[in-house]
Amino acid sequence: MRVVHVLIAPDCFTGTLTAGQAAAAMAEGWLRTAPHDRLELVPLSDGGPGFIEVLAANLDGELHALVVSDPYGRPVPATVFIADEVAYIECAQAAGLHLLATDERDPTRTSTFGVGELVRAALELGARRIVVGLGGSGTNDAGAGLLAALGVGSRERLAIGGLALSATTADDLTGLDEARARFRSVDLVIASDVDSPLLGLKGASAVFARQKGATEEQAQALEGALGHFASVVARVRPPAKDLLTGTAIRPEREPGAGAAGGLGYALHLLGARRVSGIEAVLDAVDFAAHVAEADLVLTGEGSLDGQSLHGKVVVGVAEAAARGGVPVVAVPGRSELGRRDALSAGLAGVYPVVERADQLEAALEDPSGTLAARVARVARTWSPPGA
Repeated sequence: MRVVHVLIAPDCFTGTLTAGQAAAAMAEGWLRTAPHDRLELVPLSDGGPGFIEVLAANLDGELHALVVSDPYGRPVPATVFIADEVAYIECAQAAGLHLLATDERDPTRTSTFGVGELVRAALELGARRIVVGLGGSGTNDAGAGLLAALGVGSRERLAIGGLALSATTADDLTGLDEARARFRSVDLVIASDVDSPLLGLKGASAVFARQKGATEEQAQALEGALGHFASVVARVRPPAKDLLTGTAIRPEREPGAGAAGGLGYALHLLGARRVSGIEAVLDAVDFAAHVAEADLVLTGEGSLDGQSLHGKVVVGVAEAAARGGVPVVAVPGRSELGRRDALSAGLAGVYPVVERADQLEAALEDPSGTLAARVARVARTWSPPGA
């Protein structure tokens, strides 16, 4: 009997399963059908929720437990993970939407101050590189709260939400040059699946604010407030010029500036560079080496849709596996991708848990069980008896 080496590498199923829980459920389901197969579990993240959990499970490092501010300034536990002088931070631990009750979701008032506290802690721990995973935030403040935590202006002015930025003055940005100077000897990295700018139709407020609880009118007001903030920053610290083209390097226009409600903008302002979140994780866990040993890769996420084609885990896994010549099948919670898009993304098959509306309730009530059951059926195709 041929043993199939299956590499199980899902993202989290947002709101129901962590990446580790999803991987365990997939493994359980697969072994029901093919108990003879060899399974290797490598849960993943694109920089959003689960970023630290995934890295800590795969790298030899140390977790530093902290208490920082949540989006409303309340204490919340968080961690900085350090491996080989690289500090990893998950912004969702301090600014995550999951930290807020439904009636608290208001990105006009929530702040990234706690993320700044995590970055400050990483600096104090002596990290030479700081990688900030952006995703899953409940904020839309252009990272002003983060800047306040790093000594820019005051918390009372910059850490009370995005809408208040409409009243920003130059006096509110005292300490910006000093904050930038703290990162001159540090490689500051944004790890994000979002490459959007801060402003405009593809920016933070226009695309993501309503997902965080804003009304249409509030999203428009946030756009104006963030635009005002960026213009004040540009007056206080005029943008540098590209040495080759002579054009101004505007941090609000940099890829990823709109990530996590504009948190990417503040990090760019401090000198950060952006990398794909999933690529950063794949490199950190040496995913290519895992693929080299596999016959099949099994991945998944909560919803496989158009956004999945742009920097999300499933497509990142498919691209990495394609380089190794290994087929990839996805078992998402649900899928909106057509067969052509799935094939173009490098997926040999897509098998959603929820294929009909009447299956949704069961999937939400028992996400692990329904995922395992679906994977058990998938295994009949990809590791049939007698294979």
